[in-house]
Amino acid sequence: MPTYIYSLEMQVRDYECDLQGIVNNANYQHYTEHTRHEFLRSQGVSFAELHERGIDAVVARMQLQFKTPLRSTDRFVSKLGLRKEGIKYVFVQDLYRLPDLKPVLKSTVEAVCVVNGKMAHCAELDRLVP
Repeated sequence: MPTYIYSLEMQVRDYECDLQGIVNNANYQHYTEHTRHEFLRSQGVSFAELHERGIDAVVARMQLQFKTPLRSTDRFVSKLGLRKEGIKYVFVQDLYRLPDLKPVLKSTVEAVCVVNGKMAHCAELDRLVP
């Protein structure tokens, strides 16, 4: 099991579901993005502030494995782990349904920082890697 450094509880909203009554696949990306942003905010890192300084963290690759569908009003927890591989920041992000902790989504999100138009390391993100 991955080492998680952040967790965020959420609840499925009706409009996130498709005709089958399950969360539309694209919304899982929204859940993982929201978790990354909340994690960074909890650590004092502001995307807007970074952008103003010419630093943009961008997603380079995502791998999603759907395990169990979520349905309207389901509660779930989004867990995040972080490691660095070269210039990439690799977020391990998994969703678990509550209260039974059944795996919903297993994902890996690779991000890179573009500093003044060139890929580079980002001190603000480097300090968050355990």
